[in-house]
Amino acid sequence: MNTTHRRFCPICKSMITGRTDKKFCSALCKSYYHKKLKAHTKSATDHIDKILHRNRSILQELLGKKLQSKNVARAVLDDKQFNFGYLTGYHINSQNKMINFVYDFSWMIFSDQHVLIKKIKTRV
Repeated sequence: MNTTHRRFCPICKSMITGRTDKKFCSALCKSYYHKKLKAHTKSATDHIDKILHRNRSILQELLGKKLQSKNVARAVLDDKQFNFGYLTGYHINSQNKMINFVYDFSWMIFSDQHVLIKKIKTRV
């Protein structure tokens, strides 16, 4: 009894021949699939990337080129439309305070509505 299953390419619907784990009939269909997947991912993430880049630019502008850290009123960040909901990571420190990261900057909100901004030293 023959138990082979017919497999068809998800792009062009042609029958797939060759290895049993092959998913596409040709390199062209495989390339097309991955190109479309990448385009969909890019369109879904562009909006978030813009917010993150804007947040980083705001932190960099407030800190300047020479300072490593600065304490600013939260209202200053609000005025510049800093989006507190978007970050690239976070850490809970030993005092149980949340440190938020936007790429190579960190920020932490204090109870008096001040925000400590720090430039993170990056390793090259």
